[in-house]
Amino acid sequence: MTDMTNNGKDVATLGGGCFWCIEAVFQHVQGVASVESGYMGGKHPDPSYEAVCTGMSGHAEVVQVTFDSTVISYREVLEIFFAVHDPTTLNRQGNDTGTQYRSVIFYHSPEQAATAKAVMATLTADNVFPSPIVTEVSPAQPFYAAEAYHQEYFIRNPAQPYCAYLIVPKLAKFRQQFVSKLKSTS
Repeated sequence: MTDMTNNGKDVATLGGGCFWCIEAVFQHVQGVASVESGYMGGKHPDPSYEAVCTGMSGHAEVVQVTFDSTVISYREVLEIFFAVHDPTTLNRQGNDTGTQYRSVIFYHSPEQAATAKAVMATLTADNVFPSPIVTEVSPAQPFYAAEAYHQEYFIRNPAQPYCAYLIVPKLAKFRQQFVSKLKSTS
């Protein structure tokens, strides 16, 4: 789907645990114009991080990835997403637990919904994961940008222990599996 409100770029909204981790990966992907951390899928407008952390708001921590589909397809975006988080744990990524950390794809068109389901079916048929995929596939809802201190968190805080122990390995896995999708460093 082309969303003209994003300068003709496509948009993917993905939740795979802490948004810092997913944001850090997609900032390195060719064809990605921007990645913004935020919240989607909850009951109340304009939630705060504190409200989302309680798990009571119903929102998931997500990233909104704006990308050029002439460079990277939505399917490839999803393949990266599934490679860098565990889609088999319900409401959990590592030590982060609660519905705010659920694995979720918020689709912006019927085509995105169909692609998400097809990718998940392929991963299941290929036995990529030892347990069933529990990723939720839901229509996009209003996106609320996270507070400024959450944006580009890894870039600004690479030595922070959470980043060093959790994000660095995810980036290494991404770089190893998707070397052809890395942005050039020049």
